[in-house]
Amino acid sequence: MAKDRLFLGLDEPLKHNCHARPKTRREFLAQGFTTGAGVVAGCSTLGSLLATTAAADVPSEVIELCQIGGGTSKVPFIAFDLAGGANTSGSNVLVGGAGGQMDFLSTAGYARQGLPGDQVPGVAEPNGPLSNATGTSNGDHTDTTLGLAFHSDSAFLRGILDKVSPECAANVNGFVMAARSENDTGNNPHNPIRGINMVAQNKGDILYAVASRNNDMGGGNSRLPTKFMNSNEFRETKVDRRTDALGLVKVGDFNGLSTDEVVSVMTSVWEMSKAKLSKMDPKLATAQLNDDLKFKLQCVYAETAHLAREYPDPRVLDIAEDSFISSIFPGDELNDREFQKTASIMKLVVGGTGGSTSGYAGAGHISMGGYDYHGQGRATGEVRDLRAGRCMGACLEYAHRMGVPIMLVVYSDGSLSAGGQVDNSADGRGKFMWTSDNSNTRSQFALVYDPVGRPVLRGATPEAQAVHQQIGYMRADGNVETNSWPGANSAEVACDAIVANYMALHGMEGQFANLYASNGLTQSLGSGVQLDNYLAFQRLPSVDESGNVTTTRPSSEIILL
Repeated sequence: MAKDRLFLGLDEPLKHNCHARPKTRREFLAQGFTTGAGVVAGCSTLGSLLATTAAADVPSEVIELCQIGGGTSKVPFIAFDLAGGANTSGSNVLVGGAGGQMDFLSTAGYARQGLPGDQVPGVAEPNGPLSNATGTSNGDHTDTTLGLAFHSDSAFLRGILDKVSPECAANVNGFVMAARSENDTGNNPHNPIRGINMVAQNKGDILYAVASRNNDMGGGNSRLPTKFMNSNEFRETKVDRRTDALGLVKVGDFNGLSTDEVVSVMTSVWEMSKAKLSKMDPKLATAQLNDDLKFKLQCVYAETAHLAREYPDPRVLDIAEDSFISSIFPGDELNDREFQKTASIMKLVVGGTGGSTSGYAGAGHISMGGYDYHGQGRATGEVRDLRAGRCMGACLEYAHRMGVPIMLVVYSDGSLSAGGQVDNSADGRGKFMWTSDNSNTRSQFALVYDPVGRPVLRGATPEAQAVHQQIGYMRADGNVETNSWPGANSAEVACDAIVANYMALHGMEGQFANLYASNGLTQSLGSGVQLDNYLAFQRLPSVDESGNVTTTRPSSEIILL
């Protein structure tokens, strides 16, 4: 009789007897039958046109009118969306009681979160503190190498520490949010990307944002809050490999024309299209829609001219020619689908022109599939969490090498719980096997790196800082206390809290309520003292009083042969 395997390889799909056969794109992604993707928000160019014209440049008033280029000098932002309901609490990031991460839960509570009694936080590690090239655990199954407390054998943490240098880790801190959401559904409004762009005013030198799929829901597995969906100005453009990134600044085949000649051609086309479009009637529903379409068509040519001027060699966006990326992902690692996607997106969000205070894109979203891993033994989830951690660590280390700050947010649609059966395989690591979906054990977390110094928590005492580092809390039984904060039982409020915390990194939290209101958006976190309860960090050391990043990017990471 055939015996069911309790371990699946990294890219093998997950098959559940307790789930219906996958039918939608989201269900295929959650169970690993297809891959996640990365998307960059921006405007595509129309076909190239040739004309004879005198030398010209893109007029400054046109650049301003069409809002071309000009990043906003904000902290790069990347969200990781682990499709399917991954574990975060306990076995990865510690989520404690009302006193914070180190206000430990009961043994039964940690068992629900996948940890047997001899591995729960607070119990001494039998062989003393665990050490690695980056840091050392606390010796009690906790590890605060990254500021935020992880379980010392967390697969996320092991993956992150595999990629970050000790110098990078020393300047990382984080926070965790106890926040339940529904299992196995794309209807959870976790995706903060357009809030980061629209409310927090984040824009890169070329693009607004990076998201993970080409859809109307924000480009990820989990959707945008409905209130952000009408902001089509920030719609995402798909990028999940190096060739997609290169295509962002390719302006077409101009038969060997020089950069100056291409700029002249496209500037001339801008002038001609403006004259011709003024006489056209697209016959859309309203005069305003007609005018908007004409304006966007005109700006396409001006944008192409600007790209030709600013990025004459597309290889500046090539991950294969970036020495920092090739050392973070050595050998053939970029052949891994998730590593190449992560590298492409972090290149656009974290990378940028030498001397610039902005990246090429303002924000990024990376969806990773196959995280509905209950019923597949513990090892299956461990190796997938390890790879996700390596992707997170790569983003942090790349920001470190580029000398700029970054904020990472990690979330999943729902979570899961464990039974009492131990997986003693090498990758199972003696932990309890995941047995079922459980939205009540869910949390999401953020990591923030700053090149000037470790981000500083709010609060005048260690006790106050502990409750700022953990927003909301768990009951002793390992489930979210749904009355602990407004986002504990509302994915949308938790999404708003991510936007508010991002703004706080820039010292902009005082503008949070007004900016939501001025954009016609509602929020339930309040302002002032009330809002402060849901914020983790003070303004970053690398951000000035005007809310702008002060550190700039080097130009030596590119190897052009």
